[in-house]
Amino acid sequence: MSDKENTFDDEFLEDELLGGETQEQNQDNEIEGEELSEEEKLRIELAKEKDKFLRLFAEFENYKRRTSKERMELFKTAGQEVIVSLLPVLDDFDRAMKELAKTDDKEVFKGIELINVKLNETLKSKGLEILEVRAGDVFDAEIHEAITQIPAPDKKMKGKIIDVIEKGFKLGDRIIRHPKVVVGN
Repeated sequence: MSDKENTFDDEFLEDELLGGETQEQNQDNEIEGEELSEEEKLRIELAKEKDKFLRLFAEFENYKRRTSKERMELFKTAGQEVIVSLLPVLDDFDRAMKELAKTDDKEVFKGIELINVKLNETLKSKGLEILEVRAGDVFDAEIHEAITQIPAPDKKMKGKIIDVIEKGFKLGDRIIRHPKVVVGN
């Protein structure tokens, strides 16, 4: 062989050897790349599972908080049905007290008044509150129930409460009976 051919053969061998090494390195890199991609896949899957777990945990915490709040609300208004059914009795009691105040028998009035106070205090301890409404207050449709409108006696009373027909009551934060009022127009 000539020197050219020898040089050619040497270069060919070097390329083959280097190419062979390069292919081995590429195969190793591909294997490592596959391991990295497997590792990356596992990391991505782990991140997804962590996110899923955190969302589920947060949802469960919200559920616990909501049910706890609902349970507390239920305890606060557990006797609402009974209390609502007693409201007409309270109205009758107030009317009876007004009539008894007109009589001369003060001892009977004091006895009935003690019973009235005791009943009101018991209901108050259960969360019942009277909505304080007076003539001259501004009418609020969210709180008051207008029974009728009449011409206002003077311009200052327009849009204001003229008379309270029936008391309103709250149980806790909820209005269980809106006060019935007459409004001036």
